[in-house]
Amino acid sequence: MSSKEHLVVIGNGMAGCRAVEEVLKRDPHRYDVTIFGAEPRVNYNRIMLSPVLAGEKTFDDIVINDEAWYRDNAITLHAGRAVTAVDLDGRKVVAEGGLEVGYDKLILATGSDPFRLPLPGSDLKGVVTFRDLDDVEAMVEASGKAGARAVVIGGGLLGLEAAYGLARRGMAATVVHLMDVLMERQLDESAGYLLREALAERGVETVLGAQSEEIVGQDGKVAGLKLKDGRVLPCDLLVMAVGIRPNATLAKASGLQVNRGIIVDDAMRTSDPAVFSVGECVEHRGNCYGLVAPIWDMCRALAEELTDGQGGYEGSVLSTRLKVSGVDVFSAGKFAGGDGCEDIVFRDAARGVYKRVVIEGGKVAGAVLFGDAADGGWYFDLMKAGTDVAEIRETLIFGQAITEGLSGLDPSAAVAAMPDTQEICGCNGVCKGAITGAITANGLTTLDDVRAVTKASASCGSCTPLVEQVIRLTLGDGFKAQTGPKPMCKCTHHPHGDVRKAIVELELKSMPAVMQAMEWHTPDGCASCRPALNYYLLCAWPGEYVDDSQSRFINERVHANIQKDGTYSVVPRMWGGMTSPSELRAIADVADKYDIPAVKVTGGQRIDLLGVKKDDLPAVWADLNAAGMVSGHAYAKGLRTVKTCVGSDWCRFGTQDSTGLGIKLEKFMWGSWAPAKVKLAVSGCPRNCAESTCKDIGVICVDSGYEIHVGGAAGLHIQGTELLTKVATEEEAIQLIAAVMQMYREGGWYLERIYKWMARIGLDTIRAATVDDLENRAALYARFVVSQETAQIDPWAERATGGVAAGEFAPMATLPLEMAAE
Repeated sequence: MSSKEHLVVIGNGMAGCRAVEEVLKRDPHRYDVTIFGAEPRVNYNRIMLSPVLAGEKTFDDIVINDEAWYRDNAITLHAGRAVTAVDLDGRKVVAEGGLEVGYDKLILATGSDPFRLPLPGSDLKGVVTFRDLDDVEAMVEASGKAGARAVVIGGGLLGLEAAYGLARRGMAATVVHLMDVLMERQLDESAGYLLREALAERGVETVLGAQSEEIVGQDGKVAGLKLKDGRVLPCDLLVMAVGIRPNATLAKASGLQVNRGIIVDDAMRTSDPAVFSVGECVEHRGNCYGLVAPIWDMCRALAEELTDGQGGYEGSVLSTRLKVSGVDVFSAGKFAGGDGCEDIVFRDAARGVYKRVVIEGGKVAGAVLFGDAADGGWYFDLMKAGTDVAEIRETLIFGQAITEGLSGLDPSAAVAAMPDTQEICGCNGVCKGAITGAITANGLTTLDDVRAVTKASASCGSCTPLVEQVIRLTLGDGFKAQTGPKPMCKCTHHPHGDVRKAIVELELKSMPAVMQAMEWHTPDGCASCRPALNYYLLCAWPGEYVDDSQSRFINERVHANIQKDGTYSVVPRMWGGMTSPSELRAIADVADKYDIPAVKVTGGQRIDLLGVKKDDLPAVWADLNAAGMVSGHAYAKGLRTVKTCVGSDWCRFGTQDSTGLGIKLEKFMWGSWAPAKVKLAVSGCPRNCAESTCKDIGVICVDSGYEIHVGGAAGLHIQGTELLTKVATEEEAIQLIAAVMQMYREGGWYLERIYKWMARIGLDTIRAATVDDLENRAALYARFVVSQETAQIDPWAERATGGVAAGEFAPMATLPLEMAAE
C-alpha cells in the first residue's frame, strides 16, 4: 500500500487538472492522485469550444491533457463517472455505480452550470445550452439540416460565439439580447455598435432590447421564440447563453459552507480543513469568477498550500481580452467612464478600430479596445500599477510602441522590465518567468518549442507577438523565428513539400525509412504525421507500399463514418447519382434486415444508411455487394462523388450528356486516394443544376464542348471555381481532369483541399502543367492510370468475406485468443 497521501479531485476540467499540474510542478511525488470527471473524455480547453463549433478546430486540437498525461503522472482517471456524495466524516467520495474512494485531501472543481431561463417550452427538443462538447455536437447536428435557423438568447460572449459558429455552419443565426448594447459588461455603446456591425457582416442578426416570453413548439420540437412585443422569431434550434452560476450542489449536500458558490479562504480551503475548492464553483471574499486568469491564480495558491509553500489567493483585478467572432476585443476597469473621469478616444473607420482609454486622477482607470487589442495588456499594467500618465497623455491612445518610441525608449525595454510574475498568456495562465525558465532549462529556440512545453500562445494565439518578444529577449540571436512553410508537425522540422520531395528523390518506401532519413524527433511519429506519411508513400509508390491501416483515422480504417452514438453510416456508390429499382430494393431490404434506424438522401446524390452497428458492417456490405454496389468512399480522403444533372437525355436545356460523362468519370476515378476529400460535378448546361462551380473539379457542358473548372468549395468555406480551360470532347475532358487530379495527388499537402492547394501554387501553374504542356498532361494521366490499377479494389468486398481485418468488426468476447492478442 502506498505511503503517499491520497489527493482526490472532483472535476476533470480546466481548474481541477490545472490544480494537479501546479501540485506536480512543486512536488511530483507527494500524492497519489485520483480524478473524477462527469464527462466521458480527457481534459479539454472549454475556451476553445467556439472554434470547434465554427469548424475551425477539432476536439483533438483543444485537448489540454491527453491520456498520456494521466498515465505518465500515475493519475487514476474515472471519466464519465460523476461523484454523487462526499462523506466528510469518513473522508471518502461515492461515485456513480457505488464506487467509494477515500481521500486525505479533496479538491472540489465542479465548475459552473449554464443558467436556463424558466420560459414556457424550455423543455422542447432543440433547446440547448452552450457549455460543453455535448452541447457543441448537438448544435453541429442541428446545423446539418438544410435551411435551418437558430436563435440564441444572450448577447454576451458565449451567445455571440454560438451564433457566429452556427452561421459558419450555414445556419441563419439571430441573437436576442435583453440590453441595448451587446456584451454590455465588457463594451461601451460605441464598441457594442461596431460589434453588432461586424456580426452582421458575418451573417449574424441581432435583436436588442428584447425580452423573451415563450419558446414556441411544434410536435415536441422548438419552432420559434416569442418576444414580449408579440414578435415570433422562427427557429429549428434555440441556444440559451444567458450566463452561468457556480455548481455548488454537491458541496452543499455534503454539508460544506455555501453561499453563491463554495466559500473558501485565501488558501482555497473550504469549511472542512481537508477539503479545498478552485474554479468557477468558488466564492472568495464574496466574489465568484468566470475567467481563466483568476482561476489560474487560485490553482497556484492551492498548490502552494498543498505542498507547504507560501502565499495565498487575495482576489483578482480583472481584464477581459477576447476574440469575439474573429474580432479582437479588450476591456478593463471603468471602461464606461463616469464622474471625474476623462476619455481619450481613437477611431479608425476604415479598419473598424475603436479605442477608449479612461483617465481618472492622472492615472488609467479603464480601457475598451475593439478591432485592435494589442495594447490591452499595457493599459492594464498601467492601471494596476497606478502609473501617473500625465507625461505620456498626448500619445497614450496610440499605444505602447509609439509612446515609448517617441520617448526614446528601446521597444524591447518594456518586455525586459516585466517582472517574472507578469502574465503573458491569459488563456493558459503562463507568466514571463515560466517561459524564460522553460527556455533556459530545456534549450527551447522556437515558438512551437515554447508552446509545447509551457502552453503559452497555444490556445487563441492573441499573445503570440508578446511570447515571441520574450523568446527573442531571452535568446537574442539564438531565437529561431518561424519563416517559410510550417513543419508537418512537432515530430520534424521539415515541411510537407520537403518530405514529399525526399520520398521520391531518395526512394523512401516505408515510414521508418522516411523518419530515419528525415531525422524525425520521435520514434514512431504522431497522429498528425503518420496519416500524412501513409498517404504520401501510397501516392509515390503505388503497388509497392502497403497501406498502413493503423495510420488512418477511424472512418478510413473501418470504411464507414462513425456517428455520435458509436454506430456507423454506410453510403453505397451510385455512379453519377444514378440508381435503379433493384438497387433501391436492396437498400430497403438491408435497412429492414439490420434494423437500420435512418435512411437519408445526401447532397451528393447518394443514399446514406445511418445507425449501423459496427459488428453488422461486414454483413451489410455483403448484401449490398450482392446487389452490385460498392463502397461510396463517403469517409475517404479521395474521390467521393460525381454529381450530375440529367443533361441532354431528359432536359430541354441540356447541351451534352452530363450524366453519361459523370458516370464515366466516377467509374474511372473511384478508389483514388488524395490529400483530402474530392468532389466532382457535371452540369449539362450553363444553368449549372449539378452545382459544378462549387466543387473541387467541375464540368459545365456547353454547345461547343466542356468547360473545366477547378478550386471550388461549399462547406465551411464557400468559394466558386475558376475556369481552367475548355475542351471539345469527352475523352479530352476525362484526360485533363485525371491529370489535374494526379497533379494535386502528387503536390497537395495532407488535408489540403484542392482550393487551398490552388491558392498556394496558383491557377496559372496548374494551367501550364495540364493545359499548355500536353506531354506533361499525358504523363500525369499515365501515372494516374497506374495508381488506379491497385486502388480500385472495393474495401467492402474484402471485409465482407472476412478475408481482411476480420478482427476489426468482431465483438471482443467472440474473438479467438490469438486474434484478440493482435
